[in-house]
Amino acid sequence: MSYKKGAEVLPAHLLKEVQKYIDGGLIYIPKKSPRVGWGYLNGSRKSLEKRNMKIFQSFKSGMPIKEIAQSYYLSEETIKKIVYGKKQL
Repeated sequence: MSYKKGAEVLPAHLLKEVQKYIDGGLIYIPKKSPRVGWGYLNGSRKSLEKRNMKIFQSFKSGMPIKEIAQSYYLSEETIKKIVYGKKQL
């Protein structure tokens, strides 16, 4: 996020109106477009979903949690969260 001077981006009449409410302070103006969730734009979320699906399939096929954790360099607790949290499968 970058700061812009109000006098440079707002018309004079609008700047005077805003100054009635907040004179000399900082104000955040949100984007019009809805916020995109974490990892959707750069593909991180999709990558993690694929990884988690592979982990779940390994568990479902009988691979021990300890072995899965070692092969994915994750803790056993993280693997448990992934495999026991897959209620929809």
